[in-house]
Amino acid sequence: MASTPAIHPSADFRKAFARQGGAAAARCYQCAACSSVCELAPAGAPFPRREVLWAQWGLIERLLADPGPWLCHQCNDCSVRCPRDVAPGDLMAAVRATVVERLAVPAFLGALVGNARRTWPLLVLLPIAFWLILLAATTGLVAPEMHADMAPLEGRFHYQEVVPHVLIYIVYSAATLWALVAIWSSGRRFWRMLGAGARREGSFLGSLGPVVIEIATHRRFARCDPGDPKRRWGHFLLMWGFVGAALTSAILVVYMYGFGRYPLPLDHWVKWLGNLSAVILVVGGTLLYANRLVPGDRLAGATSASDRFFLFTVLGVIATGVITELLRFVAVPPAAAALAYVLHLGIVLTLFLVFPYSKFAHLVYRTLAMVHERMARLTTG
Repeated sequence: MASTPAIHPSADFRKAFARQGGAAAARCYQCAACSSVCELAPAGAPFPRREVLWAQWGLIERLLADPGPWLCHQCNDCSVRCPRDVAPGDLMAAVRATVVERLAVPAFLGALVGNARRTWPLLVLLPIAFWLILLAATTGLVAPEMHADMAPLEGRFHYQEVVPHVLIYIVYSAATLWALVAIWSSGRRFWRMLGAGARREGSFLGSLGPVVIEIATHRRFARCDPGDPKRRWGHFLLMWGFVGAALTSAILVVYMYGFGRYPLPLDHWVKWLGNLSAVILVVGGTLLYANRLVPGDRLAGATSASDRFFLFTVLGVIATGVITELLRFVAVPPAAAALAYVLHLGIVLTLFLVFPYSKFAHLVYRTLAMVHERMARLTTG
């Protein structure tokens, strides 16, 4: 005689899920219109109908171990077709946010970022205060000196006089290590949960390669029908803009310490790469922001407090980064430029520290879910 699986509903989860924007799940009467119109749902495990049902019951264990929310790219076709205005696409986003919070290591930081509606001043101001205190204790918060011998395309001063490179390396190396350890721990828990409910075959690395290509090209976004082009291209440009910015930073380190060249003039190819990355980031960030401007648009979906915090943090990094570069070439007091630079460093530090608990973590969870999809031989519809 087959055993009956244990079901452990969680009232606390339902409350947390509602806080993430999932309160509308109670209106669903399981008509399956959402799953029937989805272009991405695997034939053997269609979403989002069952995820909505599990959310109604508060079955957090099943949602934590489910790849479905991460295979969803929120084209919101399901939300447009839903007869009960449940907005299943938004509910899948709420599931993803809840999973990130529940699997966070350490848990209190996941809760801190998950409650960004109330905690955002702490998340933004503490890293800025950290930099101000660190600089006050080391360099004395000095303003950069003007250098008349610098070529016009090199700027008017060096930001290194405000924040020595060694401090940047120490702070961001530590922040990067912290983020990697935290997301590795969370991702490992997620991978084990995925594997507990399905048999996987083949090589992880063999499946990872095609998944990385698919993510890099955003191929699955193109299959969403009707979808919102601003979401697809905003995500695509933002991803490659950050890749370009990271590559630029790495090459600059080589030029500084390998060739002894600093600063590079604006017409240098590395600067072109950096400025092109900045333009791509601006366009991508603008598209994502524009996608959220129409309230009540089912195709665009709702914007949660966590979404808004992440988006404005990214926009803050982009805006302050562009401003700090421009201020090296325009006639403003160097002290004002130094303050803008410290503000930029603080917001960048926020982005690093919240990586394992923000939408950046989706890159890890989605990648693992897509690898699991291949290894478990799930087929997409």
